[in-house]
Amino acid sequence: MMDVGGNGGGLPVNNKQRAMIPNKGRGEFTRNPRKDSEGLSESPDLEFEYSDTDKWAAELSELYSYTEGPEFALNRKCFEEEFRAHVSDRKWTELDAAQHRAHAMRLLDGLEVIAREKRLKVARAILYMAQGTFAECGSEAEVQHWMRYNIFLLLDVGTFSALVELLNMEIDNSAACSSAVRKPAISLADSTDLRVLLNIMYLMVETIHQEEPADKPEWKMIKETFRAELGSPLYNNEPISVMLFGMVTKFCSGHAPHFPMKKVLLLLWKSILFTLGGFEQLQNIKVRKREELGLPPLPEDSIRVIRSMRAASPPASASDLIEQQQKRARREHKALIKQDNLDAFNEKDPYKADDSREDEDDNDDNDNSMEAETFPLERDEVMPPPIPHPPSERVSFPKGLPWAPKVREKDIENFLESSRSKFIGYTLGSDTDTVVGLPRPIHESIKTLKLHKYVSIAEIQVAKEEEFQKTPLSGGEEEVEMCATELLYQGILPSLPQYMIALLKILLAAAPTSKAKTDSINILADVLPEEMPTTVLQSMKLGVDVNRHKEIIVKAISAILLLLLKHFKLNHIYQFEYMAQHLVFANCIPLILKFFNQNIMSYITAKNSISVLDFPYCVVHELPELTAESLEAGDNNQFCWRNLFSCINLLRILNKLTKWKHSRTMMLVVFKSAPILKRALKVKQAMMQLYVLKLLKVQTKYLGRQWRKSNMKTMSAIYQKVRHRLNDDWAYGNDLDARPWDFQAEECALRANIERFNSRRYDKSHSNPDFLPVDNCLQSVLGQRVDLPEDFQMNYDLWLEREVFSKPISWEELLQ
Repeated sequence: MMDVGGNGGGLPVNNKQRAMIPNKGRGEFTRNPRKDSEGLSESPDLEFEYSDTDKWAAELSELYSYTEGPEFALNRKCFEEEFRAHVSDRKWTELDAAQHRAHAMRLLDGLEVIAREKRLKVARAILYMAQGTFAECGSEAEVQHWMRYNIFLLLDVGTFSALVELLNMEIDNSAACSSAVRKPAISLADSTDLRVLLNIMYLMVETIHQEEPADKPEWKMIKETFRAELGSPLYNNEPISVMLFGMVTKFCSGHAPHFPMKKVLLLLWKSILFTLGGFEQLQNIKVRKREELGLPPLPEDSIRVIRSMRAASPPASASDLIEQQQKRARREHKALIKQDNLDAFNEKDPYKADDSREDEDDNDDNDNSMEAETFPLERDEVMPPPIPHPPSERVSFPKGLPWAPKVREKDIENFLESSRSKFIGYTLGSDTDTVVGLPRPIHESIKTLKLHKYVSIAEIQVAKEEEFQKTPLSGGEEEVEMCATELLYQGILPSLPQYMIALLKILLAAAPTSKAKTDSINILADVLPEEMPTTVLQSMKLGVDVNRHKEIIVKAISAILLLLLKHFKLNHIYQFEYMAQHLVFANCIPLILKFFNQNIMSYITAKNSISVLDFPYCVVHELPELTAESLEAGDNNQFCWRNLFSCINLLRILNKLTKWKHSRTMMLVVFKSAPILKRALKVKQAMMQLYVLKLLKVQTKYLGRQWRKSNMKTMSAIYQKVRHRLNDDWAYGNDLDARPWDFQAEECALRANIERFNSRRYDKSHSNPDFLPVDNCLQSVLGQRVDLPEDFQMNYDLWLEREVFSKPISWEELLQ
């Protein structure tokens, strides 16, 4: 079992550190100019916009490790040799479309030669084209323009299919695998062929996936055709994602330690994103499916609601609370209270309910919703005057709660059952319409509950599946839409448990909290150079590269898991449950908690990048001389986009795994997740805080009264930001005795349902013979032509004698 327990609260800090916050422009810490009335430090909100991916340039640069830098010039050299051999000394950018196409076809033919070295040179030339023939460009925008042009050209002449065939050859290259297994240390050189192929494929998928309004109509057609081909079993009789999943499991099994895993995972993520769609497409699919099932529209667009939310201030650490107590003790010695304080108190009476006060309350509550709870001593004191905020900081926040409350059918049934038992002494099962004998207030309550009733797509799918299981003959044939999600699920179904275990193994190896162990897998095969660094500067550069490499792997795996969970849940709830259950069985819950059991602010503000070495900047500009100081300074960003993206994804996965699952919620409690999650609230980003608060909400009732009492500001934040479920007593814990923790029974029942679904829909070979249609018509049965073997026809007389004439038949018994 993983040790994921926390130390019970915020990280210990001293008095100097407490008044320090990350400076927005740099990675260093500076004195905080502004403190609130309680003496708590205010860190700035992170200007982060969650999306499917980062900006295009960032996604391109993350494909390459800094160790691969010298290969850009090598690719250019290979292209220019091929180019000059067949074309005059003119530049690539000066040729017309026909000449471009002719040269692309020549390069494609070169990929089919037998000699490996020659094939690699041609592949590098194609990679240089995919990189935008950067030597002839003067700016990053120009590189990206030529990348897009060249990649659509390469796709049009059929390069991608050839690359998939070559990749399959490299995957099955047993000589390279056995050589890598025997090597004591694997470096960049062991994966050269694979890296070149994966680089081209990634650049093609990533570039074509980018939306560009100015694209030509024929490019848009090529894009849609490519999307369909990528998601269908066209390449190697399976979707491209299934082939990449196979590479991941082969790597984790130790049979192919030289596979460049970062590139494989990035290509896998972008292939899934391109073929299945991102978060906007998921929302559109959800709306369409609800319409098809005749369900009412969604109460709100969740993406917009989350984007409009503001971050709350983080909860105070223990040292902050002690400092407040000391300040209060000093204030008690003062005999008199200043008159202007009294005036301010009278003007801003917190218990007045007038409209002018409400507006300011809204803003203040949201600003300081998770600060330290006041001590009993303070309740008798006069409230100090509120600090006036500058006009630029006033943000209008909508009145009321951000989410419409929801109620499940089951909640209404439970409410009616308890009301009937209390008032009339009997129950009516699942009848939610009969209200005879119940008092008027109960009628009003039922009306309110029904007004907010929400029926999910999953509930309809579960009900339909139960119907199919009950009536396999009369239920008719199920119409399964063969969309990209369905094709992918069918492709990964036979080996899905192994795929999940492999992804989590790599995630564990890439997590910053993981200790280096001898038995853990080596994920640095495609970042370590052949010759290890000899100077301090080279060591620092490699250190940054290794950390960046791990961060990108975490980003890719978190995005893959979240996308698959969300798409499978919409396609069919039991596809989602199958994947989720295998993640739980593979210890995904403690693994994510282990990931968050670190200084999460340090992880989010990490500076593991060297912007001057990022593609395409490094191939267009003259590189300045790197120094230890410039490496230490890092970039000027307030936070690291990929790390914040990874954290939010992992929190969303944790939410998906535990939602409505009592046994998994209890795992959060058993693994002491509350202090770990509470530390994550220090990150002032609304979306991240929302998913942390959701995870705290589901376990609040099991944490005890003392925890709730000492974390009232966190409780207030949950009330403000998380959707309300009417009749959900999340803040109290009155149903503890009625909900014993029987992990096995709950998971086993779910597993049985999943297996029945998979067997019914996908396992045609083992279908029950009792349910197969039977022909009972005598004429049609006797009229069927039966082909008898030759030896039977030759010995027909013997068979008649032995089986018919020599055996006595009791006709009376037969007729009865």
